[in-house]
Amino acid sequence: MVIQHPHRGLHISLRAKMGEFGGWEAPISYSSVKDEHMAVRAKAGVFDLTHMGRILVEGEKASEFLSKMVPKKIGKAATGTMPGPTALLNESAGIIDDIMPYKISESKWLLAVNAPNREEDISWLKRWKDELNYSDLVIEDYTFKYSLIALQGPEAGKILEKLGGIQLTRIKPLTFMQNLTIAGRNVWIASRSGWTGEDGFEFIADPKNTEGLFRTLVEAGAKPCGLGARDSLRMEVGFVLAGEDIDKNITPIDARYWLVFDYDKTSCIGCNALQEALMNGARKVRVGIRFKKKDRRIPRNGYKIYIPGSNKIIGTVTSGSYSPILDRGIGQAYVDPSHALFRMKVEVEIRGKRVKAKIVDFPFIRK
Repeated sequence: MVIQHPHRGLHISLRAKMGEFGGWEAPISYSSVKDEHMAVRAKAGVFDLTHMGRILVEGEKASEFLSKMVPKKIGKAATGTMPGPTALLNESAGIIDDIMPYKISESKWLLAVNAPNREEDISWLKRWKDELNYSDLVIEDYTFKYSLIALQGPEAGKILEKLGGIQLTRIKPLTFMQNLTIAGRNVWIASRSGWTGEDGFEFIADPKNTEGLFRTLVEAGAKPCGLGARDSLRMEVGFVLAGEDIDKNITPIDARYWLVFDYDKTSCIGCNALQEALMNGARKVRVGIRFKKKDRRIPRNGYKIYIPGSNKIIGTVTSGSYSPILDRGIGQAYVDPSHALFRMKVEVEIRGKRVKAKIVDFPFIRK
């Protein structure tokens, strides 16, 4: 059953086209994906990301436990910082999920996780809580207790200043403040973070306050944006989509997801296998696929990649989108290590026809 969005009435009143993502009803777009995308690149847009999971990990040894669960050295992170992104790995170093940890205190962390993986993430954490004997630890699903919205774009700070949130414009990226009042709305956590490649802020509060804050941000000049624009924005800067570009059969080495781990960390679930993967090298390599300018066809998940003029398949597309900035289709793909050659010409098969493309590195655009 699809989870009904707590802010459904708000989004319908803003003429949102609602759809399903990760088991949730969510706003996909309000006007056009291109207009929303360009608003975020040029000015500011506001997203409702309530569908994403929020998991509280609390207890005297919360930091110690989480240090054993992720391949990044997060244990010594300062309170009020987000030492991520990092990942939950299985014993084979496959990526269960990429997550963003918030260090609220030495004994209290909040994890932002992907919507489709929330339940599996919680089960994974609880399994290892028991196996590693952290009996006093509390792992609680906060997804339905608090909502999440994001203000993104080069003018996000100006909008916040107008609403009395000037203190937030002075904090560094991947840091956060707690228990603020913004435009008369109580916010539990306000961070300088996002997933669009732009400056921006994310707000975690109870649904009543996030709904009011979303509307206030729109009235202050931020364009309401849906998940369609969020996907094309993350694609332009080369950010991965869980379940498409990363999954349990892909290691951070294959994905070239260097941000989620520290090379010399060996003491976590999956760390030994990750070190082995590092020594053995990538089994396949995540690369960018770029069509010719004005070719607006989109490389979709599962499309095969060929050496031009041959039937030699060298890889498969995992996700794709149209880039309004580049005016062409772009995508992410995994190719054989032997052919992970940037600027190499390839062909992508779309419904039986070959489309000319090129293998490129990330990001597709420079900020």
